[in-house]
Amino acid sequence: MVNMTNRIPAFSVLSFLTAALGRARSAPRAPVLSLLVLLIAAPAWAAPIEFDFKDPKGVNNAVFKMEAPVEKISGAGAGISGKATFDPENPGAVKGKIVLAVSSLHVPNPKMKQHMHGPEWMNAAQHPEITFEVVSTKNVKTETNSTSAEVIGKLTIKGTTKEVTVPMKMTYLKDRLKVRDGREGDLLVLQGAFNIQRRDYGINAGRMENKVADLIQLTLSLVGSAPRS
Repeated sequence: MVNMTNRIPAFSVLSFLTAALGRARSAPRAPVLSLLVLLIAAPAWAAPIEFDFKDPKGVNNAVFKMEAPVEKISGAGAGISGKATFDPENPGAVKGKIVLAVSSLHVPNPKMKQHMHGPEWMNAAQHPEITFEVVSTKNVKTETNSTSAEVIGKLTIKGTTKEVTVPMKMTYLKDRLKVRDGREGDLLVLQGAFNIQRRDYGINAGRMENKVADLIQLTLSLVGSAPRS
C-alpha cells in the first residue's frame, strides 16, 4: 500500500518552489517593459537639434544703418555661416556661433565700399570675419513655436570682443525644410536688432562722425536648416 501522507507534502513543496521561481523571473520584467515603452514613446525632438546657417541661396543677411548729420549710410552682408543647437522644449538653452564674412559687406557706392573694406575701417584683409557667440539668455518667453529672449553673447569685430545683448525672436518650424529646398528636416528662423558703436571696435574711431555716424544699427535675419537623413 502506498503511503499518501508522505507524497502530499512533497507535491506541495514542489508546487510552491515552481510558483516562487516563476514570480522571481517575471518580477523584473515590469519595470524593464515600462522603460522600453517610455523610450519608444519619447518625442524625436527631445534632444537639442543642430541648425546650419550657411545659406546657399544667400537670403540670410545682416543689415547695417548709420545716420550722421550729413549722410545716411545703409548696407548689408550676406556671407553668413555658423551653427546653433536649439531644443524646442527648452529654447532658452540655445547655443551657437554665427559668422559674417567682412568681404560680403556691401554698400551701393563702389568707392565707399572700397574704403569700408580698407584698413582704417573694417580691415577685411586682416580681420576677415565678424563673429557672435551665444553665452546665455534671459527673459525667455515662448508661445507655441515662437520664442522671444534677450540673447547675451560675445561680438568680435576687428579683433575686439565685447559682450552684447540682442533682443531675439526664434521661430522653430518643424518639418518645413522641405518647403525651402526639398529635403526632410526642420528650420530655425532668427530675427534680431541691436546697436553698437564703431569706436568700441576700432572702426576709424572718432573720425568723420559728421558723415559716418558712430552708432551702427544692426538687424539680423537668419534661417538655419537641420536636415534629417
